[in-house]
Amino acid sequence: MAENPNSRAVITTESSPYLECGSSSAGTPWYDKQSVLSLSEYLIFVEVILGLLVWALISSTEYFRFSPFGWVMFVTVFYWLLTLFLLIIKLANGRIRQVPWATAVLIFNCTAALLYTSAAIVEATLVNKGVRGRNDYNCWAASTFFAFLVSLSYAGSAFFSYKSWHREDE
Repeated sequence: MAENPNSRAVITTESSPYLECGSSSAGTPWYDKQSVLSLSEYLIFVEVILGLLVWALISSTEYFRFSPFGWVMFVTVFYWLLTLFLLIIKLANGRIRQVPWATAVLIFNCTAALLYTSAAIVEATLVNKGVRGRNDYNCWAASTFFAFLVSLSYAGSAFFSYKSWHREDE
């Protein structure tokens, strides 16, 4: 049975969701290029990268000897995972209509800024528990510095989230 070459089906991007993954030049990419270029999305990238540095530096030491580091590790890993999840949702442009995103992101960034600041302060008070020049001391000092940077980036994200939320209310 011979196949007629003139009777082939034409696949368009509207008929096939598989072409939308960016695998062909005719398909659309799976992420929104315009949203990646905004400052609030850059802050999310900063939060993910610096947050990873914070908990990786702490976990490479003997932090378990001091119980307050448990709080610091909880906050850093918890918010790193949630921020990574938020980044994936934003990149995939997967908005769930029932979720008030502006409010949810505002609450997330405000709580992250507050709790990360508290974790950075706790960590700063614990740095002197290490011996200066040793691995624990150096890692805790660097981690404290990055924790305060992440706190500032969450505060900046909270500011931009507030502006977005305020704009959506009007």
